Amino acid sequence: MKTHPSELYFYHSPTQLVDRQTLAYAKSISPFVNIIDLSKEKLTPTQWNTLLLKLNLRAKDLLNRAHPDYQRFIAGKNWDDESWLNILIKSPNLIKAPIASLRRNAILCITPTDILKLNSMRLV
Repeated sequence: MKTHPSELYFYHSPTQLVDRQTLAYAKSISPFVNIIDLSKEKLTPTQWNTLLLKLNLRAKDLLNRAHPDYQRFIAGKNWDDESWLNILIKSPNLIKAPIASLRRNAILCITPTDILKLNSMRLV
């Protein structure tokens, strides 16, 4: 798939205030923002693995451990890497923050301004 060199992919849940605030910053970084609403678009295992490699994180690192569904259904159980990936695919609402990806770099945006770190990564 051919993309514009300045295209920023923004993976988020539009119901979260921090996600909407971060999206505003995303639009200031790149004129081309591809917005992926994780509540409507399911990512494949390959897409998640690609993102995780860019983030240098594990699937379980993306999850909000304070979320009631996490506490009810996931906490206290032993999961292998494939199971964590399946949790991401089936329950994207458990992701603790939006993810921004630009070229070979990605960042988990815990705060809205975290996305600005992509500017310093652009030359990498």
